[in-house]
This record gives sequence, structure tokens and C-alpha cells, in this order.
Amino acid sequence: MTKKAIIIGAGIAGLAAAIRLKVKGYEVQVFEANSYPGGKLSEIKIGGYRFDAGPSLFTLPEQVEELFKISGQNPKDHFEYIKLPVTCHYFWEDGKSLKAYSDINLFAEEVEVKLGEPASNIRKALKQSDYIYRHLSPLFMHRSLHKLGTWTNSLALKSYLKMGKLGIFNTMNAANVKSFKHPKLVQLFNRYATYNGSDPYQTPATLNIIPHLEFNIGAFFPKKGMHDITNSLFKLAKDLGVEFNFGAKVDEVIVENGKASAVKVTGELFKAELIVNNMDMVNAYKSILSKQKQPKKLLEQPKSSSALIFYWGIKKEFPELDLHNILFSNDYKKEFDHIFNLGSIYEDPTVYINITSVYKKDDAPEGCMNWFTMINVPNNQGQDWDVLIKEARRHIITKINRTLKTDIEPFIELEEILEPRTIESKTSSAQGALYGNSSNNRYAAFLRHANFSSDIKNLYFCGGSVHPGGGIPLCLLSAKIMTEMVQ
Repeated sequence: MTKKAIIIGAGIAGLAAAIRLKVKGYEVQVFEANSYPGGKLSEIKIGGYRFDAGPSLFTLPEQVEELFKISGQNPKDHFEYIKLPVTCHYFWEDGKSLKAYSDINLFAEEVEVKLGEPASNIRKALKQSDYIYRHLSPLFMHRSLHKLGTWTNSLALKSYLKMGKLGIFNTMNAANVKSFKHPKLVQLFNRYATYNGSDPYQTPATLNIIPHLEFNIGAFFPKKGMHDITNSLFKLAKDLGVEFNFGAKVDEVIVENGKASAVKVTGELFKAELIVNNMDMVNAYKSILSKQKQPKKLLEQPKSSSALIFYWGIKKEFPELDLHNILFSNDYKKEFDHIFNLGSIYEDPTVYINITSVYKKDDAPEGCMNWFTMINVPNNQGQDWDVLIKEARRHIITKINRTLKTDIEPFIELEEILEPRTIESKTSSAQGALYGNSSNNRYAAFLRHANFSSDIKNLYFCGGSVHPGGGIPLCLLSAKIMTEMVQ
């Protein structure tokens, strides 16, 4: 008899888990509280503009392609993307700017010409990033950290001897200060801490693994926008026969004799041999698992940063801007101090502007641009967000005007806002944190929930709040790790 699996949440990890379990022979049913799939990886359409609402950077596309391949499909028939020639365009208020070319030699030359930083330093730093990736990714990204076999295999044993070289005993900032002479390069490489909501002055230098993904492997853009990752995987899951239930909030996971056996949805029970939670781990234990033993230490861990995003329809084109753009703060340390220690927003924030209409012209009317304008902010701790958002908007516009030598406000013809409170309400992310628990200490990788429950049989976990972490590639890998555990 075919076994049944129920997945709680249709986020990107939930979709991947549904596909993998269906391929494995399970009958799969997904319950999603929202009216749409994708979780944070959704979109906004308004007034002739389209915005990718959530994650905007696409790396490790093979993690998406693999889902089509295991389903017997050719990925190119369903999902297309391009490699970016420039991963990001960086700006500072003193007029300096850098294009982070995907060609490492071009980038190294750019840095040497613009900043006087020896090109060899860039190559050496990216070689170190590759070194970290080769030794840590098999251990931390592709396997469960909560199974003995992970720690006793040959790959793990080799890594133990290299922990110092892998950066576990140093902070990201300290490592980057040693790598680069120019403070702007230190700031640029410190920025990668924000990719999982961390503070470069606290998080371990092992996170210098991230530049490897962008430079040595590459950054990419789906031809139909980031939301096409959701759309293509959702369609694949449906074509395979996965059953989706939207507007269907799970009220409780039913546990009998130490085993997860069903979920309760508006008073009705749905039984299954396997229950997979794709909901934020913290909020899951507070709601659908509230009757079960609570992992208090995990639940009490500090959370990652959040985001304040202004989706702006801009009735002008700025040819100096690319798909990904960063306008750096003049005092990066003070900015992170506000986010993680003061629970506030610095008056000179680093501004990220994502403009998909650079590559996908129909995302904005002719002669216009769709600006996804974001700053990193603290998670929701009860601050007066109405006041903070109003002040931050003013500071962001002032920052853009100073850096780009413009007056942007007259060109903003429409605006939507996403902030920590709405991130929490729309995606059930505890405190509006984008990446679950913070990674601001060397043990952070071990302070994420496992991809299975050690107390409840047949209960599994996937998504950005559990191992191996947040971001599209890691969410997809969480589904893979989880599924490989299932008999």
C-alpha cells in the first residue's frame, strides 16, 4: 500500500520536499495557510510593475535542476536562467564604485585600478573561499549535523585537522582585515554576513564560504524572474500528482504513542505515515506542536536580522544601475551595532537595490524601473515600527540622492512596503527574522533544529529555520537532507 506524507507549508523547501517524496513513491498532500505557494519567494504585481517579493539572489541553480532530473524531466524544458556578467554594482558616497564582474580576473583588475588593492589579494581571498567550501560544504550543507555518521566519515575527519584554516576561530571581519589593505574591500566582503542575517563583526570567518558561490561558481538570474523558481517547481509538483490545499492552516500535529500520525485542519483530521514541517520552527513549536516537548535552548536562541523593503515603481531609467546594487554605509560597524545591539535602524544604512527590469524588461513600463529597495533591520522586538519606517524611508532616499547625485522621490510613482511585522504575519517567520536563529557565534551551525525530531517519530523538518539554513540553495538542500533520511 502506498504510504502518505503530509507537508505543512508550501515554501520553496516544502515544494522540494513534496517533489522528492513523490518521486520516492509517497502520496503527498501539502497544506498551506496562504493562498499561494512559495512562502517568501513570491511576487507583487501592481500598476504595470512586477516585483520579486523575497529572495533576489540566485546561486547553485543545480539544486533546482536536480528536482526536474530526479522527476525524469529536462530542466531546460521548464526552467531557464542566465549567468550574470556582473554579480553586483557597489557604490560609496565619495564617488568610488566597483563592478563585481563574474570573471575573477576582470574583478581583480577592477579592484586594483579603482582602489589600488593588489589584484592578487582578490584571487587569494577567493581561493580561500573555495578552500572553505570544498572542506565544509560536504559536511555542513549536504549532510545532517545530527547524525553520528556525519562526524565519523572520512570527509569530516579531514576537516577536523583544518578547522583553523577554515575560519572557525576568527570573525569574518578579522579575517577580511587580514586579507585586504583597503577598507572598502573589507566592507564589501563583510557584506556576505548579511546573506544569512548575521553580523560580520561577530559571525565566524567560516561564512567567507559565501563569496565562492557568487564568484567561483556564479550568480544567475531566471529569465522569467525569481518567482519562476516557485512557479516551475509548483507546476512540477502538481504534474507529479502532489495535492495542494491553500488557505488551509494546520492547527495541530497529532502525536500518538510518540509518533506523528495526523494533522488537524479546521477540526478535520488528515492521517499520514510521515509529517514534514516546512513552517518556521519557532512558531511551529508555539502553535501546531505546542502540546509537545519544547526544545527550549533552540527556541531561546537570538534570531537573525530582518528586512525593510520598499517596492518602488520608478518612472525613470538609471543606466548606471545593474540587477544588484549596493550603496554602502559610511560606518558599517555602527550600522550593525544598531541592528544587533540597539534593536534600531542606523541613520546611514547600507541600501540594496534590486532591479529585475534590467534583464526582464516587462517588469516595468517602458522608460521605467522596478526598484526592490531594501535595508537590513533588526527583527521584531516590539519596536515602534511606524516611526522607524518613516525615519528609515527618509534616510534611504537621502542616501540614494547623495550617492547617485539625484533626487529620487519625484520619480516614485507607486510604493508597497514589507517590514518585520508583515514578514512574520505573511510567512510565519518568528519575529520577522529572515533566516531563523542568528549565526553570530562559531557554534551557530549546531544551534539549528535538526531535519528530524529526536522526540517524535515520523516528524521531519525542512526550510530556512532548520539545518542547513536560510536562502534558496540551503532551503532546497534541507529538503534533500530530510528526504534522504526517510526510509
